[in-house]
Amino acid sequence: VQLQACGGGLVQPGGSLTLACKASGRIQSTSSMSWFRQAPEKEHKFVAAITRDGDTSYRDSVKGRFTVSRDYVKNMMYLQMNSLKPEDTAVYFCAVRQDGWVTSNWNEYHFWGQGTLVTVSS
Repeated sequence: VQLQACGGGLVQPGGSLTLACKASGRIQSTSSMSWFRQAPEKEHKFVAAITRDGDTSYRDSVKGRFTVSRDYVKNMMYLQMNSLKPEDTAVYFCAVRQDGWVTSNWNEYHFWGQGTLVTVSS
């Protein structure tokens, strides 16, 4: 399984950005997909997840601002980010867990992609 995230960039506070993650390879039908982010010199933090059934979960600080979605036919996952804040600045990663469980622990996923940098600054 290979994951590739894209869509990052520089955006002003209050702005919006949409990230995309393309999964290729043998993705199990039961898989869950998640977004993590890593600020400089910080550990990976869970951002959002979506299960095969479309159930979603978010970290508290992004609830109401971020929306995770998934295209099961194209094996894509998206993260719509609105009302962005400087503290959202980080490298964003996508991850897959084949058995469908959702966990906030980066190390408990089975596959990870390279990150895409999001910078929120005026």
